[in-house]
Amino acid sequence: MDKNLAKYIWKHTSRQQLWILFIIFLSMPTYYMSLDLPKQIVNGPIQGDGFNTPGAQQTFLKFAIDLPDWISKAEPVILFEGFKFDRFQMLMALSAAFLVLVIINGLFKLYINTYKGRLGERMLRRLRFQLVDRVLRFPPNVFKRVKASEVATMVKDEVEPLGGFIGDAFVQPAFLGLQAATALFFIMLQNFWLGILAAFMVGIQGLIIPKMRRRLIKLGKERQLTARQLAGRVGEIVDGISSVHVHDTSNYERADIADRLGRIFKIRYDLYQWKFFVKFLNNFLAQVTPFLFYAIGGYLALKGQLDIGQLVAVISAYKDLPSPIKDLIDWDQQRLDVQVKYAQVYEQFHVDQLIDPQVEALTPGPVVPITTAISIANFSASDDSGARLLENITLDIRPGESVAVIGTAGGGSEALADAIARLVWPENGRITVNGSDLLALPEALTGRRIAYASGDAHLFQGTIHDNIVYVLKHYPVSERTYEGAMASQREWEKDEAGRAGNPDHDLRSDWIDYETIGVNGPDELFAAIEQVLDAVSFSDDVFDLGLRASVDEELHPAIPKHIVEARKALQARLQEEGLSGLVVSFDLALYNTEATVAENLLFGTPVGPELSNANLASNAYFRSILAKSQLDEALYRMGLEIARNAVELFRDLPPDHPFFQQLIFMTADEIPDYQALLQRLQDRPFAQVPEADRQRIMKLTFSYVEPRYRFGLLDQDMMDRIVEARMAFYDNLPDSLKGAIELYDAEGYNKSASILDNVLFGRIGHRHADAAERIRSTVRAVLDDLKLSQDVVKIGLEFNVGVGGRRLTTVQRQKLHVARALLKRGDYIILNKAMSSVEQRTQEQLVRSVIGEAHRDGRKPAVIWVLSNPNLARLFDRVVVLDRGAAVEDGNYDHLMARKGVFAGLLAS
Repeated sequence: MDKNLAKYIWKHTSRQQLWILFIIFLSMPTYYMSLDLPKQIVNGPIQGDGFNTPGAQQTFLKFAIDLPDWISKAEPVILFEGFKFDRFQMLMALSAAFLVLVIINGLFKLYINTYKGRLGERMLRRLRFQLVDRVLRFPPNVFKRVKASEVATMVKDEVEPLGGFIGDAFVQPAFLGLQAATALFFIMLQNFWLGILAAFMVGIQGLIIPKMRRRLIKLGKERQLTARQLAGRVGEIVDGISSVHVHDTSNYERADIADRLGRIFKIRYDLYQWKFFVKFLNNFLAQVTPFLFYAIGGYLALKGQLDIGQLVAVISAYKDLPSPIKDLIDWDQQRLDVQVKYAQVYEQFHVDQLIDPQVEALTPGPVVPITTAISIANFSASDDSGARLLENITLDIRPGESVAVIGTAGGGSEALADAIARLVWPENGRITVNGSDLLALPEALTGRRIAYASGDAHLFQGTIHDNIVYVLKHYPVSERTYEGAMASQREWEKDEAGRAGNPDHDLRSDWIDYETIGVNGPDELFAAIEQVLDAVSFSDDVFDLGLRASVDEELHPAIPKHIVEARKALQARLQEEGLSGLVVSFDLALYNTEATVAENLLFGTPVGPELSNANLASNAYFRSILAKSQLDEALYRMGLEIARNAVELFRDLPPDHPFFQQLIFMTADEIPDYQALLQRLQDRPFAQVPEADRQRIMKLTFSYVEPRYRFGLLDQDMMDRIVEARMAFYDNLPDSLKGAIELYDAEGYNKSASILDNVLFGRIGHRHADAAERIRSTVRAVLDDLKLSQDVVKIGLEFNVGVGGRRLTTVQRQKLHVARALLKRGDYIILNKAMSSVEQRTQEQLVRSVIGEAHRDGRKPAVIWVLSNPNLARLFDRVVVLDRGAAVEDGNYDHLMARKGVFAGLLAS
C-alpha cells in the first residue's frame, strides 16, 4: 500500500485511466457542437437569417468556426461544405442534428461513467482484500490492542467512499475541466467581455468555495473517528453483555453511548450548518452570473454588438457551465475527504513486523513432516505493558515425547505454549526447527504439522463439522468442474479476481486436505472425526444435538425410512425392561398428561409461525374453536391461577436462581410485569378483559404441564374438553392452515419434529428423576441396533455453534478445540490448558484418552500439554516447571518429586 492515495490509484489503474482520458478528449468535439447548434437554430431557421427571399436555401452540416471580431476580420474557417436545404428543412435538420448530438454526448457519458464505476469498484475490491490480507499478516501482539469491530468498520464502511472516488480520481477533473474550458472558450468566441465575466465568476467560485470547505474536512474527520469509536464500543458491549448484566452496569453503558451519540450529534450539526452555508454561497455566485449575462448581454444585443442567437448560445453555454464547475469543486472536496480517510486507514493498517507474504503462500500438496526437535534458545518475551512473560528459556522438545508444562501463577507456562505455536514473538532468542527459525518457516509446514488448542480458542459461526474440519482447509484439493452458464460465470469470476489483484481460488471447491491426515474421502474422514470425538468425550454431546434436531430427508433418508421401526423397537424394549411408564405416547382420542396444553390442543407440530406458541393465542381460527368449545374463559382462568402461583413462588428469588430454568412459561424479568397485570385484572369479568391481556394470560396456559408444575389445575373433565376441542379444530380446519401444522402419526415420520420426538412418539414422564437420562441411553441402544446412530451423529455435526461458539457450553467448546487438534494428526500437539473447565475428577480420564488417540495406529507425535492440574503430570514422560517466566525445573515426575523443589511445592499446595 502506498501512503499517497493518488500514487496508489495510478499504480494500479494507469492504463485504464489513460484509456478513459482518451475517450474524454474524443467526446469534446461533439460537446462543442452541441453548444454551437442552438445559435444556428435561432439565427437561421427561426429568425430567418439567410432566408430573406422566397425559395432561399442554406447549407446543412456546414462545419465552420466563426472567429470573433476582437481577434480579426478573417473569413470563417470552413471544414465541410454540407447540403442545401430550405428554411423548414433546415429547421428539422438542425433540430435532428441537435438530438443526435444529445444522444452521442449521453452515450459518451454513459460509457465514461460505467467504465469509471467498474474501475472504482474493482479497486475497492483490491483495497479491501489488501486490508484483510494485512490483518492476516499482523504480528500477534497487534490483536491485543485493536478492536475487531473497528477493523471491520474500516474495511466495510470507511473505505466505501474510496470506491466512488477511485474511478473519478483522474477522469473527473479531466472530463469536467475540459467541459468547463470548452464552454468558456465558446462563450469567448461569441463575446470576449462576456467570456471574461464568466471566467471571473468561475474563478471566484473555484477559489472561495474550496477554502471554505476545508472546515468540512476537519469536521468529517472528527465524525469518522467518533463513529468508529462508537462501533468499537458497541462491539465491546455485545462481547461483554454477560458482565453488563451480572454487575448491573447497563445504565452506565447507556450513559456512555448517549454521551458518544451527543458528541457525534454536535459534530454532525456543525457539519450541516457549515455545509449548507457553503452551498448557499455557491448557489448565490452561480445565479449572479446569469443575472449579469441577461443585463450586460441584453444591453449589447440592444446596441447591436451581439445578435440574439449569440446571446441565447452564451446563456445556454453558461447554463451548462456551473454544473461542471460545481462538480469540480465537489470533486476537490471528495478528494480531500477520501485522502483523510485513506490516510487514517493506512495508519491503522501500517504496522511493523508484518508477516512476510511468502510465509503464508499457498502450498498445494503434502508437506514434509517435522522429524527433528523443536529447540528453544534463550527465548524472552514481554507483553504490551512491558511485563516479562518468558525469561531466557532454553529447552529442546524431541519428537515423540510427552511433556507436561506446569507453572506457578503468572509463571509463563501459557506463554511458552503460545510461543511454540508462533502466537508469542520473541524479544530475544529464538525457536528453531532443524536449524531454521520457527517464525521464518512457511505456515504450510507449521500449520499442518503443529496442532494447537487452548481453553479459549475461537470457533467460527457455522456447524460443528465446519469448525472441526477447519484445521484441514489449507488449499483447494480438487477443483470443481462447471458446465454451461456456470462455466462462463466461473471464468468471469477468475478474470475479475485477477483484475482486482485477488486470488482466484474457488471457494466451492473441496478444500479439505484428506491426504494430510491419511484418509480417503468423506467417509473415512467421518470415521476419523468419530474417533477424536470419542477421545474427548464429545460424542454423546453431538449425538444429543442430533437427537434434538429435525432431519432433511434428502440428506439423511435412512432415519425417516426406519423411524417407525425405531419407535416400535423402543416401545418393545421399554416394555421388556418394565419402563413403559417413562414415556406417555400420543393418542388422538386421549389427553397426553406429559405434553403441554397447546400440544394437546393441536396434536401436531407447528410448521411456520401461524400456529407457533408465540402466535397461537392470537390466531383467529384457533380462538374461534376455543370460544365454540367454551374453553376460552376456562383457559383464561387457568392462566390467571398459573400466574398467581408463579408470582407467589418465584417473585422473591434472584434472577439467576436455577428454578427459573424449569419455568418455561415465564422468565425472571416477566415476574414483575405479571404481578402488575394480575392486580389490573383482579375481579374483572372475562368479557371486559382487553384482547392483549387475554393473550398474555392464555400463553401461560398453553405451556402448562400438570405433572411438571403440579398446580392442580387440570382435572379429567378439563382434559376431555381439550380433546373435544382438538377434534373440532381439525374438523373445520381451513385450507390456509392445513400446511401450518403436521399431525402426529403413529405410522409415519413427522418432518417438523426432532428425531427424539419421532422415536418417542410421546413425552417423557416427569415422575421419575432420571427418566430423561434412561430414555436417552435406551434410544441410543435402539438406534445402535438399527445402525442409525452414525446418521444421528452426522446430523449433530450440522448443529450451528453460533457466534464464537456461544451455543455450546465452555466445556463443549474446549472439547471441540482439542478434537480438531487431534484430527490434524500433527507431529507436535500443543494443548494450552485446553481442558481447564472440565471437572477435576474427569480430567485424568480425558488426558489418558487424548494421549491414547494421539498415538493411535503407531503415530508418535510430541504432546506438549500445559496442565491446570499439576497432579496429572505423572502421566507424561517429562515435566517442565516455570516460575516467573523462567524454566526452573525439568525432568521426569519421580525425579522432580524427589528434588522437593517448586514442582513438589505445587503438588503439595
